[in-house]
Amino acid sequence: MLLKEIRVLISKDIKLELKQKYVLNGILLYLLSTIFVTYLAFDNVITQETWNSLFWIILLFVGVNGISKSFVQESPARYIYYYTIVSPQAVVLSKILYNLLLMAILALLSFGMFLLLMGNKVVNIELFLLTLILGSFGLSSILTMVAAIASRASNNFSLMAILSFPIILPLLLTLMKISKIALTSPEWSGTSGPLIILLTINIAVIILAYLLFPYLWRD
Repeated sequence: MLLKEIRVLISKDIKLELKQKYVLNGILLYLLSTIFVTYLAFDNVITQETWNSLFWIILLFVGVNGISKSFVQESPARYIYYYTIVSPQAVVLSKILYNLLLMAILALLSFGMFLLLMGNKVVNIELFLLTLILGSFGLSSILTMVAAIASRASNNFSLMAILSFPIILPLLLTLMKISKIALTSPEWSGTSGPLIILLTINIAVIILAYLLFPYLWRD
């Protein structure tokens, strides 16, 4: 039953996104223009450390802009209707999975643009792609929960930025640490600890979202 509700809600979000193409187009334009301006600023002379830092900073801001609308693009009356037909767990998990799909697309597109404009600084492609997927999962789950909390306030975007920073910081530092290894070494040595931390953060956020969102949903 839960899986069916999640599938229907994800399908609904995809259809809603396709009807409001200006939102997705705005996110893509923001992403591409930011990367292009970065390319012009560094004039194709960039170190591995700078490449790594810029990549995750840009992806973080794109994620905040893209996911901040998760709970505000639909009217409160529609959410009251959802309350009567689906479980709150299905709502939050569908939002997380949909935002995971969005973040994964944006992350892969960012990676492709960085390769095209700034050159390939990545030595271990497999490790970097794994980091992208796990990072997209972590960013989508954390930002979705923060967006749900911030949607209760009038100035939700500012509140989301304030609330998400201290929660995102450990995840972001771990991602940068793993991707730094991918940029400098073809080996996987030294990645087991950070990968376990990354998986633990992702699992913990999902469990907290599953347990705590119903209380937020009822308010």
